[in-house]
Amino acid sequence: MASSTGNEKGVNPVLRISQLDALELNKALEQLVWSQFTSCFHGFKPGVLAHFEPEVKAFLCLVLWKFTIYSRNATVGQAILNIQYKNNLSKTEKYQPLSKHQKLWYLIFTVGGRWLEERCYDLFSNRQQQSFSKIKSYISFGSGLLKLCGLLNFLVFLRKGTFATLTERILGIRSVFCKPQSVRQVGFEYMNRELLWHGFAEFLIYLLPLINVQKLKLKFSSWCLPIAGLSNSENALAAHCRECSLCGEWPTMPHTIGCPHVFCYYCIKSNFLFDMYFTCPKCGSEVHSLQPLKYKIEMTDLRV
Repeated sequence: MASSTGNEKGVNPVLRISQLDALELNKALEQLVWSQFTSCFHGFKPGVLAHFEPEVKAFLCLVLWKFTIYSRNATVGQAILNIQYKNNLSKTEKYQPLSKHQKLWYLIFTVGGRWLEERCYDLFSNRQQQSFSKIKSYISFGSGLLKLCGLLNFLVFLRKGTFATLTERILGIRSVFCKPQSVRQVGFEYMNRELLWHGFAEFLIYLLPLINVQKLKLKFSSWCLPIAGLSNSENALAAHCRECSLCGEWPTMPHTIGCPHVFCYYCIKSNFLFDMYFTCPKCGSEVHSLQPLKYKIEMTDLRV
């Protein structure tokens, strides 16, 4: 790293991940600007911008280029990450800003190339069918060749860490830090806690559906309240059908399972469907048959 002397700034190499993050931020900014621009035309007739979409996008990118690359030698994503472009064609190791020719060619390659890619078929569609098919094949071949060159450039970038895009390599512009980066002290205690918690949470998410909570609850209640002979009050409630043995409320559509106790239809049906080995929480009897209970209720019983 060259140190800064006087008014000249030294060159600080940029990490690969920072350059890729800057490219992603630039794409996100373009999408955000385009979505905000199109929202202004929601009240117009659908398809108003369809015929001029490539030109409108090129104009918006031109405005962004004017206030980023042309004015500050850095895109918005680079400015956020403390990065800017350096003229790598200069012989000196000191920082040199981009020349006007590099900025203009950057505009042509990025904005103009994207506009040409979207408009190339429309520009040659008025020609004869035979000539248009040849031009179409040439365009497809050129587009594939550029993508292949971009892939090779990306592989070289992953190895050497310079020139993240093919445009940067052709124009000789390199990403450098605006200011020297301080060494960060990384603590892994918080990360270890997060990894441990997420692993435990995923384990619970996988394990809980396999546990029969209702059956465990009934088992636990039977251990805490051992089954004994029914008291007179319980026999009276069962005989008069005034209490569901599951919810403790007045039984709705009362049913029995073969024991003296009474259940709401929805209570016993849902529990039996959830657990085919369901037993009565009062006496431990298994479900032999689910039968409706027919009885008569006096008005005096309802007032009690």
